[in-house]
Amino acid sequence: MFSVKAFVCNAFEENTYVVSSGQVCLIIDPGCSSKDECAEIEQYINEQNLKPVSLINTHCHIDHVLGNNWVKERFKIPFYIHEKEIPVLHAVKVYAPNYGYPTYQEATPDAFINEGETVSFGDTSFQILFLPGHAPGHVGLYFKEEKKLFAGDVLFRESIGRTDLPGGDFDTLIKSIQSTVFTLPDEVEVFPGHGPSTTVGHEKIHNPFCGTSGKMAWS
Repeated sequence: MFSVKAFVCNAFEENTYVVSSGQVCLIIDPGCSSKDECAEIEQYINEQNLKPVSLINTHCHIDHVLGNNWVKERFKIPFYIHEKEIPVLHAVKVYAPNYGYPTYQEATPDAFINEGETVSFGDTSFQILFLPGHAPGHVGLYFKEEKKLFAGDVLFRESIGRTDLPGGDFDTLIKSIQSTVFTLPDEVEVFPGHGPSTTVGHEKIHNPFCGTSGKMAWS
């Protein structure tokens, strides 16, 4: 059985996902930054009798990586990012104290994930989509059979990720959305890094930045 559980974490209200297939699970973008947030995630994993097998960051901004070290050490699982996110990840330890996280500990990636790779996971598989623009090495995890996309901060419900951070670029982000995300079936459910889920079809029509109604805003 395929299941998705979201946990809203840290001061940025980031979505941390535990995605399970059968009795194994992925932990995507662990933003858990307190003992209570970590305990809530661990309790869910234990109650569902799940075995974590991988930790994946869609990208490495501070709100998505605060729990990396805890997850990696607690569950003894490998940690994956896109190679272009290395400088983004390394920068976090420099500015984390300014955001109120002086005890942040960086986790070291074990391997890199690349565009187009298909990864077997439990009873299913997912494809790595390269979606730069919000961050230089941003990726999405697309579960074709389940029609679900974990999109990080590329696409939100009727909004998009910011592009004013280092490595961000508005035109690149719009291209990632229109040439990759919007080529997926309309019924694909999109799980973003912040806020509620949406669908590809809904965003094609209603997103003011990149949907049909918003073309004149950026063209």
